[in-house]
Amino acid sequence: MRPPRAPTPRPALAPLLAPALVGLVLGVLALWPALGPGFVLRYDMVFVPDPPLPPDGGGFPRAVPSDLAVALLSSVLPAQITQKAILLGIFVLAATGAAALVPGERRVARLAAAAFYAWNVYLAQRLLLGQWALLLGYAGLPWAVRAVTREGIWRTALALLPAAIGGFQAMLVSAMTVLPVAGRRAPRTLLVVAVLSLPWLVPALGSAAVTDPAGVRAFAPRADGPLGTLGSLLTLGGVWNSGAAVPGQETWWSALVRLAVAVAAVAGYALLGGGWPVAGHDHRDQAPEGWRGRGPGEGGNGGRPAYWGGLAAASAAGLAVGCAGAFLPGVVEAMIGLWPGFGPLRDGQVYLAPFALLQAVGLAAVTARLSPAVRPGMLALPLLVLPTFALGAFGRLVAVDYPQDWYRVQRIVDADPAPGALLTLPWGAYRAFGWNGGRVVLDPAVKLFRRRVVWNDGLPVGLGDGRTLTLATEDPSARRVGAILARAGPLTGPLAAEGIGHVLIQRSNENLFRARLPGARLIFAGQDLLLFRL
Repeated sequence: MRPPRAPTPRPALAPLLAPALVGLVLGVLALWPALGPGFVLRYDMVFVPDPPLPPDGGGFPRAVPSDLAVALLSSVLPAQITQKAILLGIFVLAATGAAALVPGERRVARLAAAAFYAWNVYLAQRLLLGQWALLLGYAGLPWAVRAVTREGIWRTALALLPAAIGGFQAMLVSAMTVLPVAGRRAPRTLLVVAVLSLPWLVPALGSAAVTDPAGVRAFAPRADGPLGTLGSLLTLGGVWNSGAAVPGQETWWSALVRLAVAVAAVAGYALLGGGWPVAGHDHRDQAPEGWRGRGPGEGGNGGRPAYWGGLAAASAAGLAVGCAGAFLPGVVEAMIGLWPGFGPLRDGQVYLAPFALLQAVGLAAVTARLSPAVRPGMLALPLLVLPTFALGAFGRLVAVDYPQDWYRVQRIVDADPAPGALLTLPWGAYRAFGWNGGRVVLDPAVKLFRRRVVWNDGLPVGLGDGRTLTLATEDPSARRVGAILARAGPLTGPLAAEGIGHVLIQRSNENLFRARLPGARLIFAGQDLLLFRL
């Protein structure tokens, strides 16, 4: 009779929960003013009360399927709680994923990677742009990298699910990262990416949306500090919108420190080509026996990570895309002119996401080579480098509530059996409401109603030299409505012929449009909004 086997030791909770706790603490610190009652409304981040299942938007499906996911979650939780849970979840998912790419023996190094990946300029700038859907893909990226090197096809699909929910931009960034990492598994990984992309890929291919090549220069990376455009990209910055800058990041002190950290992180990652340093016997950097790396090929103690070459290649490709928009815009414009499908390349700074992950892992490698007494200080390094990301970037991310007019108009329009789309005016995509502290935000009407909303998706972008470039409208229906609005004379008949059934106007623009709607019935008049039925 064989003696009973000793029970397999289970992983301790501390190594599993510590990175999640780091992400949660950093998320609360970054979002503190945004966690109060109300919604955070900034640039592309528009959450609305009782969001409907979104109808066909008509243009490029940028919010597919992210708006659907928000609507489904908000049917269970209040919409403002849904938003806060998603934003905090980005920090937790990013931190735990980055830590998962570091061997379990290196507990402090794992936390250093978690802290950096959840607190850097890339994440901060994209959050200040309101691009939470893209950041879902960013947060899930390290899990996807881990899955394609260690797990089967179903684990890969699960790891890519946050990017799939985020939509086209999140999936493109993830695909550019995981395909080089996958190596011989690339064909099946491509299949997973393609299947998960179908919710936005099918409507994109079937839409008549256009991409303006002029957008390459408008969205090209720009210098956001004294180190120029290339220096900004190397330090994970360079976003095209100056309104997304973190306070103080333009100073010499901040830029040089971030550059030093970037150089050290890249050097640390390069050294990983020879494998992780063999862990010593210091208990402060050792995990319990049941929580160790799987082996040299999978990031175990002493072995080169299986993702090492692929992540380096993806990072180089991301930097190349960013530099192309900044230094070779004509090449990207020509590509978009040949095929509009190259349009997503115009915002080149987006593709720095794998480079951010490389720096996080590289910083973990640097931490592993430091003396045990110094290692814990590396956890605070991201906060010291970018302290002004805290407290909602010093008040740039704040929760507010919608005025009652928005709730009333939503109920009226959704209950009205009259057919037709809703036109929102003035004819511009973004607003700066006083009740939102003057912060620029996409018109909430775009996501508020259970019917098609026609709006001007032609984006005006300042070029930094005093000029403003207005990109061509993508939605064909919006192009036709824009032509109607540009003509003199009454609007009621031409808009009705275009399928418009309701017109929503901001009170401050009443004099511009009300006289041009003869015969239209005013069905709501509030302090902020006017609603007409044609």
